[in-house]
Amino acid sequence: MKTVNNMTLEIEKLQNCIRAFCEARSWDQYHNPKELAIGIITEAAELLDHFRFKSEAQMQELFKSPEKKAAIEEELADVFYFVLRFAQMNDIDLSQALEKKLAKNELKYPVEKAK
Repeated sequence: MKTVNNMTLEIEKLQNCIRAFCEARSWDQYHNPKELAIGIITEAAELLDHFRFKSEAQMQELFKSPEKKAAIEEELADVFYFVLRFAQMNDIDLSQALEKKLAKNELKYPVEKAK
């Protein structure tokens, strides 16, 4: 992976931690693209469940409760884990992918039209 910037280094470091964790448990056999994509959507749904049917005020209250905020953080970390693992297992440079997507979105949603 080419180092584009510090973000690449940090993502690579996180992916290496996840790789070591999963290899120690022989989980590579279970982490094909389909299963990892299922993991992403499952964990994202668990994150969404915290906010489902809540008003703006109720959602803000969630973050004031240390226990509820910790539960939200855990679900977000699960989503992040699966995204990092998916990219790591399939040789996707997330830094480059994000840079390309942002450039594409800059063209699609120019500032002057977005406001």
